[in-house]
Amino acid sequence: MYAAGVHDVLTYPEFILLLDDDIVSLTALTLIVNPECRQHSINACITQLTLSLYLMTQCQLKLHHSVPSLAQTLLYIKGAQRRHPHERILDHLTLKLIERKVHLTISHAETDTTFALY
Repeated sequence: MYAAGVHDVLTYPEFILLLDDDIVSLTALTLIVNPECRQHSINACITQLTLSLYLMTQCQLKLHHSVPSLAQTLLYIKGAQRRHPHERILDHLTLKLIERKVHLTISHAETDTTFALY
């Protein structure tokens, strides 16, 4: 979270097959809605931080982590959102997506008594 330099993960067509469906969809929507993103490579990539948070969140959701664990993840997401400049559209969309998934899971967990508490 606090590294001085964060590397980018390219979402060019050559690498798109290696990425998750959500990331592919967000990349496509970004390029469709704003064609100017095609000229600037910064808009066709996400940072390792964003990708790591996305993968960590997906694992937590699939493994039914506890609400406190998911709440901590929300803090990490908020920190990453503040760290990225506004021009990093794909990063912000990805972070917003996982934030929404966590909020939905937490709200579902509050109404479901069978949700795991570990």
